[in-house]
Amino acid sequence: MSRSKLESFPKEKLTFGPSPLQRLDRLTEHLGGKVEIWAKREDVNSGLAYGGNKTRKLEYLAADAIAKGCDTLVSIGGVQSNHTRQVAAVAAHLGLKCVLVQEHWVDWDEVNYEKTGNILLSRIMGAEVRLDPAGFDIGFRKSWEEAIADVIARGGKPYAIPAGASDHELGGHGFAGWAFELEDQEEDLGFKFDNFIVCSVTGSSQGGMIAGLAHSNRAQDIIGIDASATVEKTWDQIKRIATRTAKLIELGRELRDDEIVLLDRWHDGIYGVASEHTIAAIKLVGRLEGMITDPVYEGKSMAAMIDLIKEGYFKEGSKVLYVHLGGQPAINGYTTAF
Repeated sequence: MSRSKLESFPKEKLTFGPSPLQRLDRLTEHLGGKVEIWAKREDVNSGLAYGGNKTRKLEYLAADAIAKGCDTLVSIGGVQSNHTRQVAAVAAHLGLKCVLVQEHWVDWDEVNYEKTGNILLSRIMGAEVRLDPAGFDIGFRKSWEEAIADVIARGGKPYAIPAGASDHELGGHGFAGWAFELEDQEEDLGFKFDNFIVCSVTGSSQGGMIAGLAHSNRAQDIIGIDASATVEKTWDQIKRIATRTAKLIELGRELRDDEIVLLDRWHDGIYGVASEHTIAAIKLVGRLEGMITDPVYEGKSMAAMIDLIKEGYFKEGSKVLYVHLGGQPAINGYTTAF
C-alpha cells in the first residue's frame, strides 16, 4: 500500500504536525455560497522561518542529507525564492551550512528587491547567498552546479537540492504524505473535498499530491494552476515527478495523463509578476478573511479559484480546498504592486 511504503522512508520532523484546515466562510458567502471554500494552510505548518510547502518536502531531503553525512545544503531559486528561505531555515535548525544561488528569475525593478523579504531572512539565518544574473528556468542550472563544486573544493560535503526541492528523487514525497494526511482529516470531518486548487511552477507539490491521491482515484480532482508561464515544461515536470513518486511509494499502476490537470489562464504571461487581476484577488481574500497570499504564487491560484467559482466550474454544493502553499515574506519585495 502506498501509505505504508511512504512511511518506510526516513523523515526529519520539521513541521508542527498536520497543517490546519480552515473554512473560508466570508469568501464563500461573497462568491454566492453555492460552493463551500476551505483552505489547507501550509503557510503555518512550521516554526522554521514562516514555513511553507517546501518545509514539508525538505523533511525527506534533510533526512537523506544527514544519512549521507553531508554538511552543506546547496540550493537555488529566484531572488525572492520561498524555497531557498526554507532551505536556509532547515540548515540552521539542523546545524548545517547553507549555500544559496539566487538568480534574477523575475523582471521586477523595485528598490531593495535584493535586500528584503525572503532573501533578508536567508541572510539572517546565516546562509551564504550568491546573486546571479541568470533568468527564469525550472531546469538544472550552471550556477548551482558551480556552487556545489565550490563546496567540494573547500573540503565540504554538499547536499544538492534543486529549485523548489522538486526534481529530486524524494521531491514528491512530502505532498504524497500531504494526501494521506488530508484523507485522515477528511475522515475526522465526515466528508471528502470535491476538488483541490494548487499553484504549480516547479511541480512537486502537485506531483506529490497526484501520486498520493491516485491510490483512491482522486488525482484528477486536483486542479493545478500554472504560475510559470512555461506551461508545457511545467506539465511535463509534474508528470515526471508524479510518476517517479508513484513508483517509489508503490502505487501499483501507471498514472494517466488525464490525472494531471494544469490550467494556464492565470500565470499573467510571466513568472513572478502579478497583473491587476491577481492583485485584486490578493486584496479581496485579505479583506474578507485576513489571509495573505503573494503575487508570485498564491495570488494567482486564488484568482483562478475565484474565477472558476464565478464561472460555475464546480457543481453546486461542492466543497473546494484551496491549498495555501505559503510564500508571504516575498510580498515585501512587491510594495509598488499595491
